[in-house]
Amino acid sequence: MTGDQEFIEDSMHVAIIMDGNGRWATERGLPRTAGHHAGIRSLREIVETAVQRQIHTLTLYAFSSDNWQRPQSEVRALMRILAAQLPSQAARCVRQNIRLSIIGRRDRLPDPVLQAVQRAEARTIHGTALHLRLALDYSARDSLTRAAQHVGNNGNGDFLQALMRAYNADSPVPDVDLLIRTGGEQRLSDFLLWECAYAELYFTPDYWPDFDGTKLDAALYAFQKRQRRFGSVSV
Repeated sequence: MTGDQEFIEDSMHVAIIMDGNGRWATERGLPRTAGHHAGIRSLREIVETAVQRQIHTLTLYAFSSDNWQRPQSEVRALMRILAAQLPSQAARCVRQNIRLSIIGRRDRLPDPVLQAVQRAEARTIHGTALHLRLALDYSARDSLTRAAQHVGNNGNGDFLQALMRAYNADSPVPDVDLLIRTGGEQRLSDFLLWECAYAELYFTPDYWPDFDGTKLDAALYAFQKRQRRFGSVSV
């Protein structure tokens, strides 16, 4: 990216739907799991670029609640990759002063994944350069429903606090400013529906394993050109 980074606000929140791993692998005659392994490399580069660009919060859609419907062999492989990669990702986060946290349900995660999640969160809790959030077993509609039920059952209460509790967030974050989806699809797929109320949407045909720091910069540059009015009018 050329020029300064003034358009990136101190509280900027970027969310990414990391789509296209399986198709990337299939087009190369590889098993779908090879695409997930390739996607880890992109994740690392995007996180490093986010730190360099001084992004405040980066939320990545790693596994949706609907993904449990995929073939069990692929789901098991994904869970093994998560359990294996979280410790090394946590170590990188510590070196880069990044806080790593997980949002989504935890009661259905396999024990090795849940234990890796808890250790990674504890190890990186003091990171301040970037708040990296991975959405695992996440469904925005499920979270909204459970938050509404909690408030209704108690007769009062803070809905946003209830929503955070519903998807196991341990601290509030800014609403999403820029939502990126790779892989050519143009839908939200039940991701951060509340937080994306005024997000700028950016869709790219690039599969996630092909999405790198330069392409993140292109998305940020496109964001810079948007005029955000939040329901008001230009003056």
